[in-house]
Amino acid sequence: MSYLAQFPAEEKYSLTDQIRRSSRSVCSNFAEAWRKRRYQASFVSKLNDCEAESAETQVWLKFAVKCNYISPEKGRELYSIYNQILSGLVKMIKSPENWLIG
Repeated sequence: MSYLAQFPAEEKYSLTDQIRRSSRSVCSNFAEAWRKRRYQASFVSKLNDCEAESAETQVWLKFAVKCNYISPEKGRELYSIYNQILSGLVKMIKSPENWLIG
Protein backbone atom coordinates (compact mmCIF):
# COMPACT_ATOMS: atom_id res chain seq x y z
CA MET A 1 0.00 0.00 0.00
CA SER A 2 2.67 2.51 -0.97
CA TYR A 3 -0.01 4.95 -2.12
CA LEU A 4 -0.75 5.51 1.60
CA ALA A 5 2.63 7.22 1.90
CA GLN A 6 1.19 10.08 -0.15
CA PHE A 7 -1.32 10.98 2.57
CA PRO A 8 -0.77 14.18 4.59
CA ALA A 9 1.05 13.70 7.89
CA GLU A 10 -2.09 14.17 9.99
CA GLU A 11 -3.84 11.38 8.09
CA LYS A 12 -0.96 8.92 8.00
CA TYR A 13 -1.88 7.74 11.47
CA SER A 14 -5.67 7.90 11.32
CA LEU A 15 -7.25 7.30 7.92
CA THR A 16 -4.40 5.09 6.75
CA ASP A 17 -4.63 3.17 10.01
CA GLN A 18 -8.35 2.61 9.43
CA ILE A 19 -7.69 1.37 5.89
CA ARG A 20 -4.98 -0.98 7.11
CA ARG A 21 -7.07 -2.30 9.98
CA SER A 22 -10.22 -2.97 7.97
CA SER A 23 -8.38 -4.48 5.01
CA ARG A 24 -6.31 -6.74 7.27
CA SER A 25 -9.43 -7.71 9.15
CA VAL A 26 -10.94 -9.02 5.91
CA CYS A 27 -8.04 -11.44 5.59
CA SER A 28 -7.91 -12.49 9.23
CA ASN A 29 -11.67 -13.03 9.45
CA PHE A 30 -11.57 -15.08 6.27
CA ALA A 31 -8.82 -17.26 7.74
CA GLU A 32 -11.01 -17.82 10.80
CA ALA A 33 -14.05 -18.54 8.62
CA TRP A 34 -12.09 -21.08 6.60
CA ARG A 35 -11.05 -22.94 9.73
CA LYS A 36 -14.69 -23.01 10.94
CA ARG A 37 -16.06 -24.77 7.88
CA ARG A 38 -17.23 -27.66 10.04
CA TYR A 39 -19.87 -25.42 11.59
CA GLN A 40 -22.12 -23.60 9.13
CA ALA A 41 -23.32 -20.91 11.55
CA SER A 42 -19.77 -20.03 12.65
CA PHE A 43 -18.53 -20.10 9.07
CA VAL A 44 -21.25 -17.75 7.85
CA SER A 45 -20.82 -15.47 10.85
CA LYS A 46 -17.12 -14.95 10.09
CA LEU A 47 -17.90 -14.44 6.40
CA ASN A 48 -20.38 -11.76 7.43
CA ASP A 49 -17.58 -10.12 9.41
CA CYS A 50 -15.44 -10.21 6.26
CA GLU A 51 -18.22 -8.61 4.27
CA ALA A 52 -18.61 -5.82 6.81
CA GLU A 53 -14.87 -5.13 6.92
CA SER A 54 -14.69 -5.07 3.12
CA ALA A 55 -17.49 -2.53 2.99
CA GLU A 56 -15.76 -0.48 5.69
CA THR A 57 -12.57 -0.46 3.63
CA GLN A 58 -14.55 0.87 0.68
CA VAL A 59 -15.89 3.70 2.85
CA TRP A 60 -12.38 4.70 3.91
CA LEU A 61 -11.24 4.60 0.29
CA LYS A 62 -14.10 6.95 -0.64
CA PHE A 63 -12.94 9.34 2.07
CA ALA A 64 -9.40 9.16 0.74
CA VAL A 65 -10.57 10.11 -2.75
CA LYS A 66 -12.90 12.87 -1.52
CA CYS A 67 -10.06 14.39 0.50
CA ASN A 68 -7.73 14.15 -2.54
CA TYR A 69 -5.33 11.81 -0.74
CA ILE A 70 -5.49 9.32 -3.59
CA SER A 71 -6.51 9.85 -7.19
CA PRO A 72 -10.01 8.95 -8.34
CA GLU A 73 -8.44 6.38 -10.66
CA LYS A 74 -6.59 4.65 -7.81
CA GLY A 75 -9.75 4.86 -5.69
CA ARG A 76 -11.81 3.21 -8.43
CA GLU A 77 -9.20 0.50 -8.89
CA LEU A 78 -9.09 -0.34 -5.19
CA TYR A 79 -12.86 -0.03 -4.78
CA SER A 80 -13.32 -2.43 -7.70
CA ILE A 81 -11.05 -4.99 -6.05
CA TYR A 82 -13.23 -4.84 -2.94
CA ASN A 83 -16.35 -5.23 -5.09
CA GLN A 84 -14.85 -8.50 -6.36
CA ILE A 85 -14.06 -9.59 -2.82
CA LEU A 86 -17.59 -8.72 -1.70
CA SER A 87 -19.09 -10.62 -4.63
CA GLY A 88 -17.19 -13.76 -3.67
CA LEU A 89 -18.11 -13.42 -0.01
CA VAL A 90 -21.80 -12.98 -0.79
CA LYS A 91 -21.74 -16.10 -2.97
CA MET A 92 -20.17 -18.06 -0.12
CA ILE A 93 -22.66 -16.67 2.41
CA LYS A 94 -25.61 -17.59 0.18
CA SER A 95 -24.37 -21.15 -0.42
CA PRO A 96 -22.20 -22.10 2.57
CA GLU A 97 -22.91 -25.80 2.06
CA ASN A 98 -20.60 -25.70 -0.99
CA TRP A 99 -17.69 -24.88 1.31
CA LEU A 100 -18.40 -26.91 4.45
CA ILE A 101 -16.28 -29.91 5.43
CA GLY A 102 -16.90 -32.96 7.56
